[in-house]
Amino acid sequence: MNFFKQFNPKSFVSKNAITILLFLMVIVVAINEPSFMSWGNLKNVSTNVSIRFIVALGISGALIVKGTDLSAGRIIGLGSCVAATLLQRPDYVDKFFPWAGDYNVFAILLLIVIITTILGIINGIVIAYFNVPPFIATLGMQVIVYGINLIYSKGQPIGALKPEFTDIATGNIFNIPYLVIIAVVIGLIMSFAYYKTKYGKYMYAIGGNENAAEVSGVNVKISKVKIFGIAGLLYGVAGFLLAAKSGGGSINYGQGYELEAIAAATIGGVSTTGGVGRISGVFTGVLVFELMKTALQFMKVDTAMQSVIQGLIIIIAVAVDIRKYVAKK
Repeated sequence: MNFFKQFNPKSFVSKNAITILLFLMVIVVAINEPSFMSWGNLKNVSTNVSIRFIVALGISGALIVKGTDLSAGRIIGLGSCVAATLLQRPDYVDKFFPWAGDYNVFAILLLIVIITTILGIINGIVIAYFNVPPFIATLGMQVIVYGINLIYSKGQPIGALKPEFTDIATGNIFNIPYLVIIAVVIGLIMSFAYYKTKYGKYMYAIGGNENAAEVSGVNVKISKVKIFGIAGLLYGVAGFLLAAKSGGGSINYGQGYELEAIAAATIGGVSTTGGVGRISGVFTGVLVFELMKTALQFMKVDTAMQSVIQGLIIIIAVAVDIRKYVAKK
């Protein structure tokens, strides 16, 4: 009863206007296109959401501490290429690395997350210790990683992956895709980290008031390095899973994922002004954004126009978030 007494419909609609409008669009498409709600389409949406949710979890930490991370997409692309070059079928005659053996899938995953975590840590060090704005630091890392990946992969798309690897993306248990299960487990781990550990407590404190957090004894620099390091780890996992799902690797994999993740997290209530955001909101934002993209495809909207609409949503989401912050002040 207390919930209904405290519930303010006008405030709810104001705070969630974009989410409501996007859901309404999805409902209209679902009514007009019955195949939109088919199990095959929903399964495809769920696997897409799973990978993007993992990316958005990494970005959310950066946003909560009043930062951002523009390097996410390129780090994902690097992870996908490393996975693809080292996990091709052993009997494939035209392997990218002729000397590559039949490596353990999870050993390669460990290698990838070590590489991407180091890249995330470098982002954190540049931001925390050299006071470079997150936008500039991660933009620079974006360009650097793209160059590294171009040298590593020679710009070639890589395929012929071993079944043990691709099965991670195509397999399921009780008709639930492995990708969904993996995303749920990672979401639960991050929820624990955000709400039950000093890591999360310090993260929200820094986002709320960095100076006050430092005075209270929070090691702001180390905390930021940890946040960006964990983001890098999550990007590595996402790149690994994206390669498995796509059946290959490419320097273009993950391109633009960081912008979608920022938009999805903002739609889900993660404030770009810092200190605010929940895992459940991140998931909701990713789900709504992915459903919106799928709905546009079902509506046969031109690909170029889809990009225009997605860009407008990103701008509107951030503008609404900033307006809410100004209104509070």
